[in-house]
Amino acid sequence: MGADRGIHIDVSAKDYEHLGPFQVSKIIAALAKKENVILVLLGKQAIDDDCNQTGQMTVGLLDWPQGTFASEVTVNRESLTVVLKLPAVVTADLQLNEPRYATLPNIMKAKKKKIESVKPSDLGVDISSHIQILSVEDPPQRQAGVKVETVEDLGTVATLGTIFTGGT
Repeated sequence: MGADRGIHIDVSAKDYEHLGPFQVSKIIAALAKKENVILVLLGKQAIDDDCNQTGQMTVGLLDWPQGTFASEVTVNRESLTVVLKLPAVVTADLQLNEPRYATLPNIMKAKKKKIESVKPSDLGVDISSHIQILSVEDPPQRQAGVKVETVEDLGTVATLGTIFTGGT
C-alpha cells in the first residue's frame, strides 16, 4: 500500500499468549523512538478484545500529544480541524480512509521491499506480563422478571422488594 519498508516484530508464541495493550504500547513507543518518527497512526481499538487502550498507553509512554477517533487526518493544510503539535499519536476511526486495492505490478514491487525483523528485546522492551488470572467464573444468574398487566400492578410488585434485589 505504498510503504518503502516494513518492520516485523518477532514475538515468540509463548510471549504472544500474554501480550496485552501495555506490552504492545511499549514496543510501539520504543520503535517510534528508534525510528525517529513524528507521527504514529494506530487503530482506535483491537478487534479481539475491544480494548481501545494501545493508542492512549503509547501516548503516555512517549509523552506526546494525541488525537483520538480521527475520521480524517490532513497534515499541513488549512482544513485541519484539530491541530496537534508533532510528534503525535493519532488513533483512527473506521472512516479514516478507503483502502486502495493493490495492482499486480505494485504487488510485485512490494515483494522486493525490505522487511526488518526485530525482537522486543532488541528495542530494550520487556514484554513480560505482571498479570495473573486466578479464576474465571460466570456471573450469578439473574432472577426472572415479573410480567404485570397494568401500571397499578407495577406499584404492588415494587413494594414486594425482593423481586428487584438482583440489580436494576
